[in-house]
Amino acid sequence: MSVVPLADRTVVVSAIQQGSGVLIADRLVLTCAHVVKSGSVLVAHPALTDRVRATVAWIDYELDVALLETVEPVRPVPPVRLGVVDTRQAIPDCEITGFPRVQRYGPDRRLEADQYTATVLPLAGRVRDLLVCDLDGPPAARPDDEPAALSGLSGGPVFMGDVLLGVARQVPQQRDGRRVECVPLAPVLAAKPFRLVCERTGVGLRQERVHGSFPRDLRYEAEYAQALGVAYRRTKIFGLDELSRHDREWDLDTAYLSLEAQAQDRAAPGPPLPRRIDDLLADRPRVLLRGDAGAGKTTLLWWLAAHASARTLGDALAPLNGLVPFVVPLRTLRARGMTFPGPAELSTAADLPIDTAPEGWAGRVLETGRALLLVDGLDEVPPEEREQAHTWLSRLLARYPETRCVVTVRPLAVEPDWLRSEDFAELRLLPMRNEDIQAFVASWHRAARLSEQDDAERLDELERDLSHQFDQNPTLRDLARTPLLCAVICALHRLRDGLLPETRWKLYRSALEMLLGHRDDRRRLGQPEGVGLEVEEHTQLLQRIAVWLVREGQSEFTRPQALRQLRRALAGMERVSAQGPPEKILTHLLNRSGLLQEHGDDTYQFIHRTFQDYWPRRNSSRTNTWASCCATPTRSPGRTWSCWRRGTADGVNWPHW
Repeated sequence: MSVVPLADRTVVVSAIQQGSGVLIADRLVLTCAHVVKSGSVLVAHPALTDRVRATVAWIDYELDVALLETVEPVRPVPPVRLGVVDTRQAIPDCEITGFPRVQRYGPDRRLEADQYTATVLPLAGRVRDLLVCDLDGPPAARPDDEPAALSGLSGGPVFMGDVLLGVARQVPQQRDGRRVECVPLAPVLAAKPFRLVCERTGVGLRQERVHGSFPRDLRYEAEYAQALGVAYRRTKIFGLDELSRHDREWDLDTAYLSLEAQAQDRAAPGPPLPRRIDDLLADRPRVLLRGDAGAGKTTLLWWLAAHASARTLGDALAPLNGLVPFVVPLRTLRARGMTFPGPAELSTAADLPIDTAPEGWAGRVLETGRALLLVDGLDEVPPEEREQAHTWLSRLLARYPETRCVVTVRPLAVEPDWLRSEDFAELRLLPMRNEDIQAFVASWHRAARLSEQDDAERLDELERDLSHQFDQNPTLRDLARTPLLCAVICALHRLRDGLLPETRWKLYRSALEMLLGHRDDRRRLGQPEGVGLEVEEHTQLLQRIAVWLVREGQSEFTRPQALRQLRRALAGMERVSAQGPPEKILTHLLNRSGLLQEHGDDTYQFIHRTFQDYWPRRNSSRTNTWASCCATPTRSPGRTWSCWRRGTADGVNWPHW
């Protein structure tokens, strides 16, 4: 999370006298009423050459506080975090910043900001409803022509970390000038005119209760945001790595497309109109998002995590900026043998490259309502464990009711209204519209041109041809209704110079051949692991792993599990087993097939569930394959039913047998 420096928020306020103020948003300044009174005001910032005009949008002389609205943005700052002190214990490590006149220097009397460390004393101002701060050291001696040592500091912000607690009001003459009496935020936030101005200007108010000072939290949140960016701002784009000589990742925005979704409200008189997913998420704090394989559910969660932590969400989703995303990939947790995470384990659920969080940090984030819980792959949890998942989620949200949450699942994995008791709205990702397909084609080829600049003209021609084919061929359009399948078509169209498969199964088969058959040949890599496999040999080995995963209701596997399946498969594959032991063959599959990827320490998965699901269904004698899966002697009748139910309830479109 990018933390805005306090200096960027602290401004000079000039009206009937010179004071200070704080930017609670890019055009709203909070200051003291006695600084401005009423009428025209000028706001200055050291980074600006000119002062900005402002008007008094709201003023309360009893509280001695005023809200100014500038005619243009002063600094590009997001809405500030607003804190209300909710403790009787002293809060150390706070800061007061401002522009006291004692800070004028040089012959031109240029004004510079000053900064004071202080301790907030909640008990010292309770009777007078003030926020009292005790400076850690005495202020500088005042010049002879100044009435007070800190004259000009009025309106300066009091911060604990990056949480605004109030604005400085006056310095009593007693106590050697070390006490600063401030206006607390509680009565300000309770004032209806203040809230109306914020609402009119589009500034969302998020109030936090402050129970103490935790100085390590601010630095850790910045590091955590960087780790989220490393993990989720980059992605693979299907087809580009396979067709390029160079492996690389792409900015997620290159691949992200805001798709349409539809609210699933059975009580509504008619089906709601489809809307973009960004708009639907904006006014729904808790969402169960259903979508088919390859529909973009995981990509959406990654995009939300990366942008919310970086404060770069725009328009309807801007209120999510500054929230702390906790990504919970259920498939990964299950493969790592972990249970559903408690508050202290949320920051480690995604296995981010970051140090241990300060003790109690995640709980403090949840307590203040700043958490964005992103639970990916509820359908990855076996049916018999989904009630446990429901209990975990409901208890977590009951303990921290202000937490925003998005949970993804395949369409039929859980019954309708499964989380309605927890106030979840249900949304369903819709197939891409024709214009979405065209937008995706343009994005895919734009990324391809970045990868292969020498082929730019040819890629322009291919993009125009594929766009024309989508316009003219409704059957082809119907095959490209999910981002994954659309990417597959883009890749195959480029590889085959414009010739494309006619059915979904031929499309999958062609994609697998593209990955397994000639990928290393196109890259002129030879046999780096000393293993050379034909397409059918790759297919047999990967199918063995995929069938086992489906049978066990898993989507990730460990190295020992993979080796066990490969040993059984290699018993009937003399040419392959002659090239090396199972460990060597597994290394080859991981490094060269393009279909498996590492997902944690000794944990692996298919690059997408669509390809995992393909293998158990690919043979023409599918009934025999599926029967052999479920007829394993160690399986109980209940597990056989679960296995069959998983094939239907997860929304997998099994072909007609």
